Amino acid sequence: MNKTLLKLCLVCLLLSAPASAQLPQGVFEGYDGEWTHVWLQLISLAEATPAEKFAWRPANGVRSTSEVYMHIVMTNYFLLESMGHKRPADLKDGMSKTVTSKPEVIAWLRRSMDAVNQARHAESPADLQRKVHIIDRDATVDAAYLRILIHANEHMGQLVAYARMTGVTPPWAQ
Repeated sequence: MNKTLLKLCLVCLLLSAPASAQLPQGVFEGYDGEWTHVWLQLISLAEATPAEKFAWRPANGVRSTSEVYMHIVMTNYFLLESMGHKRPADLKDGMSKTVTSKPEVIAWLRRSMDAVNQARHAESPADLQRKVHIIDRDATVDAAYLRILIHANEHMGQLVAYARMTGVTPPWAQ
């Protein structure tokens, strides 16, 4: 499709949207806005999911609902640690399998999301350009925060699918 036709389609799509339609909080508001958006969605979806659904998994060998949330937690802290931030003393390896109750999972999720938010707001523009080594590559601190945001959104999609498969409607879709 040529660029002119693509632009025309985009304009038509935007003009056909209802005038009352509003974008969710944070969308198109930069990193902080997008972080707020995914943070609110993850927490509200976790809170809307019944406690007994936290053990649900779509198939053997696939992460359960609680394991997906705790994977987000563990990754948040791993990437923060890669950037030089200390991990909490009570964060232990393997917690994605051992922390399974809804209240504990939500508490850890909130805590990790707050830790990311506080750490990023403490970074200066120069800090964001600092080089770090993560797994097998060099990156900037800014790129690591972007990875955290993308990772959270990736698993948000997975958790929405899990929710729908177990009869839970995401709160923002009601």
